Amino acid sequence: MHRDRRTQVLDAALTTFARHGYRKTSMDDVARAADISRPGLYFLFSAKPDLFHATVEHALEDGVGAAAAALADDGAPLNDRLLEAFDHWSGRYVGPLAAEIDGLIEANPGLLGTMPAEYSSRFRSLVTTAVREARDQDARATPEDVARTLISTAIGIKHDAGTREEFRTRMSVAIDLYRAH
Repeated sequence: MHRDRRTQVLDAALTTFARHGYRKTSMDDVARAADISRPGLYFLFSAKPDLFHATVEHALEDGVGAAAAALADDGAPLNDRLLEAFDHWSGRYVGPLAAEIDGLIEANPGLLGTMPAEYSSRFRSLVTTAVREARDQDARATPEDVARTLISTAIGIKHDAGTREEFRTRMSVAIDLYRAH
């Protein structure tokens, strides 16, 4: 599938910003990483703050959108839907890249405002709804508690796993444990 130029730039910018930080990343760095001319980059984004905001928003929207689609697949068992949702939300960014991206977002609240918290809240709501609709949770744990616990588990695994496959394997164990009670 052909990705449009803007998406290509945003994906390259995320990796570049994560590796070098916001302050040390130049528009030239992003243009090189995206294989686009500097004037071409400025045609898409007038300034680095605009590019950074769009980059983070694109990553968050892509993750929550893919998670929502996975959770909406009524033909799949809940465990599979949860695993796919967590893979799209957290599994894409494992190991050192996870810490770099988290650090990048946390270090620049003035540029992002409440956007990261809003997307996290949307993801938590999606997971809570999926668990609630399954109606098979232990009465000791509310759907909100289950969602928060799985999210916390995913965050830990994301930072500890070396590969996306390891993330998926370990997250699958966590989901199975929640469902086995």
